[in-house]
Amino acid sequence: MPHSSSKNLKGKSMQIGLACDHGGFDLKEELKPFLKSLGFEPMDMGTFNEDSVDYPDFGVLVAEKVSRRELEKGILICGTGIGMSMVANKFPRVRAALANDLYSSRCSREHNDANILIIGGRIVGKGLAKEIVRVWLETPFAGGRHKKRLEKIEALERERFK
Repeated sequence: MPHSSSKNLKGKSMQIGLACDHGGFDLKEELKPFLKSLGFEPMDMGTFNEDSVDYPDFGVLVAEKVSRRELEKGILICGTGIGMSMVANKFPRVRAALANDLYSSRCSREHNDANILIIGGRIVGKGLAKEIVRVWLETPFAGGRHKKRLEKIEALERERFK
């Protein structure tokens, strides 16, 4: 599988999956216009209010589309980000990274070619979350020694998920 490269943030519009549970609803709503300002088309897959919901029901919607290559990237938000991480990483070809700081955001793309960003909506403030998203979208995959490591993950997926 070829590894993705970051698109021009002001160039070609690209859909990006976006979903949350009730713990991430406010942040998801804040990120939608921010993503549009960067040239992305957010595909909002819920939840659509602050009523209590189960994070797996919404994490699966984005993770399935990324796994099937129907979307190149996605963003998931729950209270801490831990639950969404567990759900998303169950899917082949998904490399979901929990990034509640800028360094993790950059490294998740540069070293791991993460295709789903996960943020803790109750951990990260809205301003920092926007910068985490910006850094994640702007950072290209470095390749090199990191590519070999991802190839090992892909081999595990092929072997275990035939």
